[in-house]
Amino acid sequence: MLNDCVLNFLVKDFQEKTAELAQTAMGILKADTVIRGGRIINVNTCEIEENKDVAIKHGRIVLVGNAAPAIGEQTKIIDASGYTLAPGFLDGHLHVESSMVTLREFTRAVLPQGTTCIVMDPHEIANVFGLEGVKMMVEEGQAMPLKVFATMPSCVPAAPGFEDAGAIIGPAEIEEALQDSRIIGLGEMMNYPAVISGDAQVHAELKVTLNAGKPVTGHYASADLEKGLQAYAAAGILSCHESTTREDALARMRLGMYAKLREGSAWQDVKETVRAITENKVDSRYAVLVTDDVHPHTLLAKGHLNHVIRQAIRQGVNPVTAIQMATINPAQCFGLDRHLGSISPGRCADIVFLRDLAEVTVEKVMIDGEIIAEQGRMLAEISSVSYPEKFRSSVHLSHKLKSGDFIIKAPEGRTTVRAHVIEIKEAQAGTLHRVIEMGTAQGQVCPDITADIAKVMVLERHGGPGNYGLGYVKGFQMKSGAVASTVAHDGHNLIIIGVNDADMALAGNTLADLGGGMATVRDGKVLAILPLPIAGLMSDRPVEEVAGMVTQLDKAWKELGCSLASPFMTMALLSLPVIPELRLTNRGLIDCLNFSFLSLLE
Repeated sequence: MLNDCVLNFLVKDFQEKTAELAQTAMGILKADTVIRGGRIINVNTCEIEENKDVAIKHGRIVLVGNAAPAIGEQTKIIDASGYTLAPGFLDGHLHVESSMVTLREFTRAVLPQGTTCIVMDPHEIANVFGLEGVKMMVEEGQAMPLKVFATMPSCVPAAPGFEDAGAIIGPAEIEEALQDSRIIGLGEMMNYPAVISGDAQVHAELKVTLNAGKPVTGHYASADLEKGLQAYAAAGILSCHESTTREDALARMRLGMYAKLREGSAWQDVKETVRAITENKVDSRYAVLVTDDVHPHTLLAKGHLNHVIRQAIRQGVNPVTAIQMATINPAQCFGLDRHLGSISPGRCADIVFLRDLAEVTVEKVMIDGEIIAEQGRMLAEISSVSYPEKFRSSVHLSHKLKSGDFIIKAPEGRTTVRAHVIEIKEAQAGTLHRVIEMGTAQGQVCPDITADIAKVMVLERHGGPGNYGLGYVKGFQMKSGAVASTVAHDGHNLIIIGVNDADMALAGNTLADLGGGMATVRDGKVLAILPLPIAGLMSDRPVEEVAGMVTQLDKAWKELGCSLASPFMTMALLSLPVIPELRLTNRGLIDCLNFSFLSLLE
């Protein structure tokens, strides 16, 4: 149930207009707009209603049916013949920062594709600038035609004691943030071991959220679907987006948790997770389609939620059910369904005009009763918001990197060692913990190109202790060079992967000089670069321009030998110590099953 401050933000002057809305439905007053002759997707009853009108007053739907009595001389008529009308799509979990652009450019990319509302978790910028960063993004969201809500980041840093971020957020900061009507819940609670073990600090965060009457969203990355998941749900956590299999999704839905089925640039889980719907034939009310992390070139080439819905349909989900999973279901998850998520009286007139339902072909998008986008383009300019200068100065290394920083010394007298190696899995967030025998040379344990093993460094970049961890990673197929990024979930320290120490130093120093971003280097030359000056996470350039630079980065990855899809996204999660099995942070190598530090070499 929404509290009063959230209600006021969403409905604006709705309370003062109820009489006029009712009188318009009766035909006593006349509608501002009437959409005539469309096929209406009724997500309330999971059916399509043919040849219905939609009458709109003050940006709200007042009637679905025969709107003739509500039509006056000043009423605008929109002919919807040949269209299927769906509620505006609502993304119930995403990180706008992962699109590498500001909210303005994100809106330009997604709104014409049918996304009319998002619930963002700005925990990327929170790990760099704390509550100040969250407030900045929320303020920018208020200036957008897109309806932008936020959840308050819960894990900053994600794993206290195992990493250093640019800020620390605790119960006091969360309690303060939740007073903002636009912050409608607690962001993904990644520290699931602390939840199920009863950690006082984490449960204090849950308490202030529940006291505010707002939902707690989850991130349960454990394979324990019995006691562990039930304990997690028992703590009041309403949802989770970490399902990667049919069994994962089904277990969550059976417990009354919203299973958020993810389809982003790198994590493409819908094919497997929707099998809980298509094969088990269970009620889909607790299934929600989300994007989580989507890069700009994916937004422009494939789409946003329209792409995710399309993927679900192609896997056998009934099209109307798929639409439900991106409209009414997420709206109910956050208690927004009285105002969003359906084409029903009293709801905001956020409507998507589909030319082809099965392909989710979006031709027009209406927000609050106004057509705001058509044929893939915004019809009006969107306001821009300037970030303060301090947000453009977020890379503070303790020293200039040199080749010697990347040396991993071998134990004296040893010709071989056993090393703990992170093995990535393409298009999946999880990693594998491998113990691999590696050779030594000149007292060092070097990368092994023939075995697809590269070095990786995570270096604290927020002006804190300046420490770093070194390790090995398998699976990037690198034959030469190095890559670096200041996007490194969730602490967003500087991460560098390479098979050449000098190139690794150059890649890291290049980003330090640039103020953040992503870079690829080979043989002492920068091959491609993407400046991300805002918190080292986002560009202020147009989304099309950023997508072009990402394409150049992908090409440069291939020149180094890597053919993975979205390799920078896979790389960015190497430092996230709340997802199994093995990760590297600025403090060292982490066993993420037992939450303990490991020595790199045996």
